[in-house]
Amino acid sequence: MNILDKITLDKRKEVALRKDLIPVSQLEQSVLFERETISLANKLSNSKSGIIAEHKRRSPSKPVINNGLNVQDVASGYENAGVCGMSVLTDGKYFGGSLDDLLTARASFNLPLLRKEFIIDEYQLLEAKAYGADVILLIAAILSRDEIKQFSEFAKSLKLDVLLEVHNEKELHKSVMPSLDMLGVNNRNLKTFDVSLDTSKSLSKLIPDDFVKVSESGISHIEAIKELQPYGYQGFLIGENFMKTDNPGESATQFIKNLEL
Repeated sequence: MNILDKITLDKRKEVALRKDLIPVSQLEQSVLFERETISLANKLSNSKSGIIAEHKRRSPSKPVINNGLNVQDVASGYENAGVCGMSVLTDGKYFGGSLDDLLTARASFNLPLLRKEFIIDEYQLLEAKAYGADVILLIAAILSRDEIKQFSEFAKSLKLDVLLEVHNEKELHKSVMPSLDMLGVNNRNLKTFDVSLDTSKSLSKLIPDDFVKVSESGISHIEAIKELQPYGYQGFLIGENFMKTDNPGESATQFIKNLEL
């Protein structure tokens, strides 16, 4: 069983538990449920830098990235840096995140927020909406084509943007459909954790132009972005690179300044 299978198995148990604790009606009554969402796809399409900065305490490949930061400070630092959006990890067991992190980020961030999660149930989309997200992530590796269609169409009915993540050509072919806004290519091999930008390059020509292309993982230098832009990428998800510093907002500011020189 690889790490993704393990996470997905645990996620099914966790979601079943959450559904028992908090009924859908309670999520729908949340103050944020009626909030007008902001499109990340639009922001990326009109941006020079295309940076989506992440809040991530740890990951299966890095047991500690940064546990000492306040989500509020990270969010306002990112906004001041001029990012296009912010990704918030809400998985607790493997990434040290929570839905409360999303809520806290929302209170101090006026740009699109992505709920970064292993989505296996429509209930999680209602949670995303109730806790202030604008965008949800769907991972092709853990979903069937029917599930991708079901979840992405449900997300659109909630006015949430959809970023679909693929790792290879097979996942890409089963995933392309009109209810997606962005197609993300994860440069990390989930079995070996090796990272290669070649994944983004080789898949770029297979992604139809009506989707915003996003490259994820292993982007730690502006050279990587400059290398990927000619392949049509407009979005770049950066997690560890900012989070491993004492001041992610300041790191993001410097990064974006250098990128736009």
